[in-house]
Amino acid sequence: MLIEPSAALGVTVVALGMVLTPGPNMIYLVSRSITQGRRAGLISLGGVALGFAVYLLAANLGLSALFLAVPDLYVAVRLAGAGYLAYLAWSALRPGGVSVFAPREVPPDSPRRLFTMGLMTNLLNPKIAIMYVSLIPQFVDLDQGHVLTQGLLLGSCQIAVSVAVNLAVVLAAGTIATFLARRPSWLKFQRYAMGTVLGALAVTLAVETSGPSTTS
Repeated sequence: MLIEPSAALGVTVVALGMVLTPGPNMIYLVSRSITQGRRAGLISLGGVALGFAVYLLAANLGLSALFLAVPDLYVAVRLAGAGYLAYLAWSALRPGGVSVFAPREVPPDSPRRLFTMGLMTNLLNPKIAIMYVSLIPQFVDLDQGHVLTQGLLLGSCQIAVSVAVNLAVVLAAGTIATFLARRPSWLKFQRYAMGTVLGALAVTLAVETSGPSTTS
């Protein structure tokens, strides 16, 4: 057995805690599922899943070394992610803003654009790469060998958890939207709460002074 059950369980618990925290992936998936239907949400989720896979492969193949060698690259990606989070926060908090669960008419996107936007939403969050770099090594058993394979398997556990939870969100988005639509005060609270969380995440990401690290 290349990975111990306890290691897989540890990664799964951490991944569950991360995916249940509202972030750009969840917001994009919910918005597309509400405005364009479950099929659009599922296509977008495919892009998000590919983004996880890209970062997982990159992290295991030396992305952290690249970030360490070119600190400005990490800063650029980090600031791009912070800017995107700030935009999402402003969209929720601005006067006249609407909740991500509020039904509204928007031009439908093509399947290619849905997939691409899901992918880019995930790739604009460098914390995903850093999470793989700092989290996964803690559960790798060097005595077992096959370090790269262990890293990929453990990362696959995180991807499975994230995709499963986001799939549930996509499938339930319509029901949640209907529930909130009948309770306007709850809808407003959800909008302000999510906007505040995203704003705090954007500020934290923007003012972070430490660079990528291979340790936790």
